[in-house]
Amino acid sequence: MAISTPHFPPDSDPSAVSDFLREHGYAIVDGLAAAEQLDQLDAEVAHHIRASATGRDIYDGTHTRRTGALIARSPTARELVMDPLVVGTVRNFLSHATTVQLHLTQIISIEPGESQQKPHRDQMAFDFFPFPADYHVQCNTMWALSDFTVENGATHIWPGTSAVDDADAERMPSFQAEMTRGSVLFYDGKVVHGGGANRSETVRRGVNITYAVGWVRQEENQFLACPAGLAATLDDDLLKMMGYQQGAFALGYVGDQQDPLAVLRGTNEKVRVVSEFAESNQAFKTFVEELPPS
Repeated sequence: MAISTPHFPPDSDPSAVSDFLREHGYAIVDGLAAAEQLDQLDAEVAHHIRASATGRDIYDGTHTRRTGALIARSPTARELVMDPLVVGTVRNFLSHATTVQLHLTQIISIEPGESQQKPHRDQMAFDFFPFPADYHVQCNTMWALSDFTVENGATHIWPGTSAVDDADAERMPSFQAEMTRGSVLFYDGKVVHGGGANRSETVRRGVNITYAVGWVRQEENQFLACPAGLAATLDDDLLKMMGYQQGAFALGYVGDQQDPLAVLRGTNEKVRVVSEFAESNQAFKTFVEELPPS
């Protein structure tokens, strides 16, 4: 059965992209990154990609290179991380959580001769924890650094599998997310997907930037992947997205309840728990209101 794959224009409302993502498990926005921006990113990471080893097994891909630490290695990748449409879509999709954070940054280079990746759900990284069907822990993106085609390994997506078990998912049809360079594929952490087989003579290259709710551990350790000296030169919004903030009430402070961003900046201010969380989290607001007078 053929699957219709609507593509959104780059000036789309993030809520429209998020709504489609929530219903189908994926969404594609065409032409969000400019060619010049991608050329610059290519130049910044080329030697890092060449130095990256191929995968350890058929799941990682014996003809696939994965290159991380993009915050430290590529100023242009930082722009993709904080793209307004992407961040707006992510925050809308994960609005059930108090905060969102960067989960990983990785360039995936599928080289000629690679076989199709085993279908999987990304949230298995959380020790295969059975999150409720209606609770999304991740919102992922794959930016096309090259054209994504059926021949070169465009990502396979099984729409509608986010809320079904594996047995039912196996009986559902899939499609390959073909898109032009500069486009971005959104997909949630529950939807079944996998890299395609590369039967072409060129590399299929994508920038995999994923986000998660603020209370889970990040897949890529952003605090070591980006040295503190470099992190201190970055802007506050990017640093908060990297994890220099509290992930939720009482999660992520430093020492004597210092705010992590303040510690990085050298001010050592204490976290502002009530002001930051009471307004954004109804459960915590109720908790504070029910506290006895001091």
